[in-house]
This record gives sequence, structure tokens and C-alpha cells, in this order.
Amino acid sequence: MQQGLPAQRKEKEMNLTCNNSKNSSNIRWFILADILLGTFMATLDSSIVNVALPTISTQLNVTLSIVQWIVVSYLLAIASLLPIFGRLADMWGRSKVYSIGFLVFTLGSVLCGLCNAIGMLVGMRVLQAVGASMMMATNQAIIVSSFPVSERGRALGLLGTFVALGSLTGPALGGFLVSWVGWRYIFYVNVPIGIIGYLLAKIVLPADKDKKEVSFDYKGSILFTMSLIGILFAVNDGNVFGWSSPIILGSLFLGVILLAVFTLVELRMENPLINFSIYRNRVFMLGNFSAFLNFAATFANAILMPFYLQNVLHYSGFRVGLMMAFLPICMAITAPLSGYGSDKFGPIWFATGGLLFNTLGYLFLLSVTTHSTFWGIIPSLILVGVGTGMFQPPNNSFVMSSVSKDQIGIVNGLNALIRNLGMIMGASLSVLILERLQATILSGIANPTQIQMDSSFVEAFHIVMAFLAGISVCAAIISFSRKNYISLKDGLQE
Repeated sequence: MQQGLPAQRKEKEMNLTCNNSKNSSNIRWFILADILLGTFMATLDSSIVNVALPTISTQLNVTLSIVQWIVVSYLLAIASLLPIFGRLADMWGRSKVYSIGFLVFTLGSVLCGLCNAIGMLVGMRVLQAVGASMMMATNQAIIVSSFPVSERGRALGLLGTFVALGSLTGPALGGFLVSWVGWRYIFYVNVPIGIIGYLLAKIVLPADKDKKEVSFDYKGSILFTMSLIGILFAVNDGNVFGWSSPIILGSLFLGVILLAVFTLVELRMENPLINFSIYRNRVFMLGNFSAFLNFAATFANAILMPFYLQNVLHYSGFRVGLMMAFLPICMAITAPLSGYGSDKFGPIWFATGGLLFNTLGYLFLLSVTTHSTFWGIIPSLILVGVGTGMFQPPNNSFVMSSVSKDQIGIVNGLNALIRNLGMIMGASLSVLILERLQATILSGIANPTQIQMDSSFVEAFHIVMAFLAGISVCAAIISFSRKNYISLKDGLQE
């Protein structure tokens, strides 16, 4: 018995040493590296697929309106699943959910590459989205729990950089793969990245200690998913089916009704999927609202700008791609600098200043014409890229640091949901508003000439950009108003 004690003590000491090495602060940069790898893979896959849609449409013999579901299904599935996996991460453990997400995404990528029918391909894209949402719902939470307050802005800034790098690399890499080896390899390229990411996650991610032993809200999950799919389908495809068509009106009506039922159910649940009391936290609420407005305006601009460059200025697709690359490049450069600066001097001025830079970028576009030059457009892309890079890291750090540790899982999921909702709403509504404005301007002309078409587009484009500038100013006011409520040091403990 006495002889067994030293052996047991030695074994405990070895286990303690192993756990301490895995949870050591020195390993936090390896944890960040794995998070960045997953983020890069998810954003790369999102942007790389768009380039291949015409080729897939031809080879699978389907129309462009049908093949677009490869993208739409991915976005809808991610948006509807983010809060669910944020909640499950609190119950099962963030590291576990993130690691499984790597596997699911990698499996989905393999199956996408093997598909020979559009229905199966759309289904496998949904499987990919399940994996992507598992990673997106936990990545910021893992960073926040691994880094002290003084370094969170820098870490989240690097996360923003890799989001930009993924979106920047996707179109170029996708074009190369489609041209040289075929569209299936835009999915196969994820396989080695996914395997490396999963193995690294198993080695470096800290053990989950803050798991909650609570029941899962299955009823709320189903209601939330169905309501969001109904609303987002209507918003995203209103222009395709017609806004007055029965399928769009029915989808929107059903989505709103299910969302109202979901809210009533959640308010009565002991352990709801989304605890609405979290929105009593003014810092969290204002940070989410300003982020929603920022993503809506930024993505609206990113959607409309290529139409202006191609349809009005008649630039080639290659030239448009090069010009649009200025935005993510500027964001990739600015984000880590802003994150570092916000750690040193506080997040409010950087977040608010970024939104004001965005506003200047939209206002600059009020000067474009049907004959604008390169230097008449590029400054706006630079301003919006710099502004977005300035805003996101400090805002994310501010929001994540405003809640308690047991809430950061669901907050991570809500942050990602807000981002996706902003992008979908911004893209859909901006196209709708521009088309309606252009139609109104041309309403008295029976057969408009190309010059009249171009002029009407620019006139409508100016109005939309002024509207986006107004949205950005509102977001800046909301962001600045948080200065009276909290200091980062009052948030999560290190």
C-alpha cells in the first residue's frame, strides 16, 4: 500500500504536467494558428465556389438560377445553425465542437467533389455548412478564453486578416483550379487543410472545463431554424421569383409567424436556445447592432460595385477582380494593427473611427460617373477596406469581453449570426433598391439607349451609396455611445 502511493503520486504529477502544458499560456499562439487555419478554410471555400458556378452549370446541365443554390444553401444553413452550435458548445465544450467541425467540413468537401448531380451537390454543401457553422460558432470564444484581455484585440485582428485573405485568395485559386484540373478540386483542396487542422486541434486546444449540464432546447432549435430559413429564403430570392409571388409571400409570412412563436417559447424556457436576457447587456446589444449595420453596408457595396465596373465602365472580369482586391488587402493590413492599437488605447475610438472611414468611402462614390477613372474609384475601396479592418477587431473584442465566461459560447454564435444576416440583408436589399430606383428613373422612356441605361444606373447607385453612408453614420453613433457603459477591464476576467 505504501509502495503504491509514490507511483500514484508520480502518475498524478505526470498527468498534471501534461494538462498544464496543454493549457499553458505559451501555447495560445498555436491555438490561434489552428483557429486561423479553420477560418481561412471556411472563407476560402465560400469565395472559391462562386468562380466555378458557370462551369458547374454547364457540366451538370442545369440553369444558373438552380446552380446558385450551391451558394444559397450554404449561407442559409450556416445562418440557421450558428446559435444552435453556440449553445451546444456551452454544453459539450467549445474545443470538442470546433474539432468535430473540422471533420464534418472535410467530409463534406470530399463528398462535394464526388457529386454528379446538382441535388446531391446542394445537399453536401449543407453538410459542409454544418461543419463551417460549428467552427464559426466557437472560433472567437476559443480565442477569448485563451488570450488575456491585453492581447485579445491583436488576436481577433489576426482573425479578421485571415477572413480577408480567404476571400482574397478564393477567386484566384478557384480560377486556376477550374482551368487546370477541374471544378471538383475546389472542394478537394480543403481535404489536406482539414486533416492538418483537425490533428492540430486535438493536440493544442485546451480541455473543455466550462461545460453545462443542461437539457438542449430541441423545440426552440427547430422553430428557429425553420423561421430563419423562411425569412432568408424570401429576402434572398425575392428578385428571382418576384416579390409578389405566392412562394415568396408565403415563405416570408411563415418565417415571421414561426419566429414569433419561437420568441414566445424561448421566454418560457428554463434553458432556452437564445437567452434574450443577454440583450439587456447594453454593450453586447449595441455592439451587435453596430456590427449588423456595418456588415449590411459593406456587403451591399461589395455586391453593387462589380455591376458598376462591368456594366457601366465595361471593365473585364479580371480587371474587376484586381480592383476589388484592394478592399480585402487593406482590411488584412489594417485589422491586426487596429487590434493591437485597441489593446493599448481602448476599442471605442478604433471601432468608431473605422465606421467613419467607411462613411467617407461611400460618400466618395457619390462622385463617380459613367466615365470615371481608376483613381476615381480606388480611394473608396481603400477607405472601406481600412474602415472595416479598423472596426471589426475592437468591436469583437468589446462584445466578447462584455459577457461572463459561461455566455461566450452562445455569444460567439450570435456574433457570427449577426455577420451572416447583415451580409444577406445588405446584398438582397441593395440590389432590390437599386433596381427599383433605376426602373423609376427610366419609367418615362420606352426604349432607353445604353447611355441612358448607364446614366440611370449611376444615378441610382449614388442614392444607394448615400443611404449606405447614412447607415454607417448610425453605426458609428451607436458604437461611440458604448463608451459610457463599460471598460474592457470590467468584462471577462483574465
